[in-house]
Amino acid sequence: MELLVQYHDGSESVGPLGQGIIKEEILRDDLKYYFMSPCEKYRARRQLPWKLGVQILKIVMITSQLILFGLNNQLVVSYKEENAMTFKNLFLKDYSGVDEEDYSVALYSQQAVYDSLFYVLDQYRQLGRLSVGPISYAEEDGKLLPLVICKEYYKRGNVEPSDDAYDIDAQLEKVCMTHDPTNVSQWKAENVSFFNLEFYRLVDIKITFQLKGINLQTVRSHELPDCYVFFVTITFDNQCHSGKIKIFLDIDALSSACKNWMISGTAQKNTHYLLVFDGFVILVCLTSAVLCTRSIVLAVKLLQRFSRFFRENYNHKVCETDQKEFLNGWYVLVIVSDAMAIVGSILKMEIQAKSLTSYDVCSIFLGTSTLMVWVGVIRYLGYFQKYNVLILTMKTAFPKVIRFCCCAGMIYLGYTFCGWIVLGPYHEKFEGLSRVAESLFSLVNGDDMYTTFAQLKDKNSLVWLFSRVYLYSFISLFIYMVLSLFIALITDAYDTIKNYQKNGFPMTDLQRFLREQKDFPPSEEGSEMDTETGMGHPALCCCRRAPSNDDIILIS
Repeated sequence: MELLVQYHDGSESVGPLGQGIIKEEILRDDLKYYFMSPCEKYRARRQLPWKLGVQILKIVMITSQLILFGLNNQLVVSYKEENAMTFKNLFLKDYSGVDEEDYSVALYSQQAVYDSLFYVLDQYRQLGRLSVGPISYAEEDGKLLPLVICKEYYKRGNVEPSDDAYDIDAQLEKVCMTHDPTNVSQWKAENVSFFNLEFYRLVDIKITFQLKGINLQTVRSHELPDCYVFFVTITFDNQCHSGKIKIFLDIDALSSACKNWMISGTAQKNTHYLLVFDGFVILVCLTSAVLCTRSIVLAVKLLQRFSRFFRENYNHKVCETDQKEFLNGWYVLVIVSDAMAIVGSILKMEIQAKSLTSYDVCSIFLGTSTLMVWVGVIRYLGYFQKYNVLILTMKTAFPKVIRFCCCAGMIYLGYTFCGWIVLGPYHEKFEGLSRVAESLFSLVNGDDMYTTFAQLKDKNSLVWLFSRVYLYSFISLFIYMVLSLFIALITDAYDTIKNYQKNGFPMTDLQRFLREQKDFPPSEEGSEMDTETGMGHPALCCCRRAPSNDDIILIS
């Protein structure tokens, strides 16, 4: 270091050659310092790794935030699901408690349709005496919101199956009416004609109404209960005209803050503490994003200096591999996770303030950001050679795996379309393209093989024979060949990395340039490439150990 100081002090008398040597040494120092681990940077310049500390703090805070939000979100989801099950048992006649495929109840006779239709109306009228939960009719401006019944049917039609004749006007008509539960007898007498159904023309009947409820279970966790509006839709589906009418019950729940409330006998949780905690999470994420952005900017400047030095002194362009070492993808991952955490925290604060009810959107942002934060920890483990095998193996195998998956994906898509068009009408696992893709993926992993074979309806011998050829060929091709080749690609990359770690990695221009410096000179003030600033602190005892290996390991 004293030699470098002498160079700086006497740079005017050294001449162009000496100045060039000084610039080269400074550039090498900055490069070597940039590729150091946080502990190595502390040993070199006694500066605290602020960025590492921020990342550790962020992991703890974001994970805690996710757990707190997840517990609350589970209460909300369970409340909605249990109310959906309650409405099915209350309003659907002969509901067994379990949905049949995608519908709840199936009807096969006209009398069953009439009975189920009037059962809904009667149950709705007696709701206050039937429900064991805090559910009531929805009101607007002090007036009860009525139940609405709509039937949709072909405008004109005449069907004679015995004569193989039909006359249908495909234009649909829709007729709606409202139902007031307080005046049932008069309402039925006035609307008898509405319920004279011509089933060969009928397409569907929809009954819609609104109910209100209060989620009281949050009182036990010392939180204010939310008020809910349930938009209930009961559909009698006759689109197939196959003699089977399917009944569906769907609900949409909208939560909001209750207008008039009072809680006694328990201590109300002060949500201000949670809002302050979320605000601190946003501040930490902003700090992390600024530090990572600063590191990316400094890395670009350092790459420009390195490229200019090679071009001016060696008339040589920096190779693409060395350029990628400066473009640290981990920083990009951290910045993206910070942005998602900030958005998720803002949504969470709005939900706690009862301004938004987007629990699902908020959970996606918070969950994805937490995933990225924990994946980012691998970067710091990668500074240790024994833990670096996973990162280097993934980095080496990734291009080959992507190319291999593109080729295998073409075969997979072919089997997907073929299975959907041929086996879809006969097998429930092949009824839709997404379900076919999921079923084939489970077969690749060895799941549900026997049930996939056994559930195929053998009424059509040709389709049954085709299904055997289709399934056996797919399983044999993907399990014994495609999957084995996929594993072989990763194994080959792993063997390559192990061989490199044993015999040494191929030297690049950047590594040869760095190895010309024996020891990294300590700096009291730091250089312009300090990616982590701060003063020395004796508490970092773990960073005081002398490195057992001075070789530079580049991690991008």
